[in-house]
Amino acid sequence: MSKDEEEKAPGGLKALLGRFREVTYGMAAHDMTRYALRSRASMEHLFILITMGDLVGVPILPPYYSLRLLPYVVPQISTWKRRMLREKDLTDALF
Repeated sequence: MSKDEEEKAPGGLKALLGRFREVTYGMAAHDMTRYALRSRASMEHLFILITMGDLVGVPILPPYYSLRLLPYVVPQISTWKRRMLREKDLTDALF
């Protein structure tokens, strides 16, 4: 058997180790990854609220600085407005 055939063998030791690695990642790192993504999204949400709060009636920064940051924020404004104006429920905080 060549080396390629050994790697593709369904019952090989490498396949078993690969599955073990995937299961270990799922048990240990997946939740941390989701938490990091969720915290990043909340920080971006807060940043856009501070800089572009005028769009929803919360003036925090002077318009000059908001206009300077506008080109960087334009792709995210529509989803941000949708998140801001969405009805919140108690179950949203749980998940």
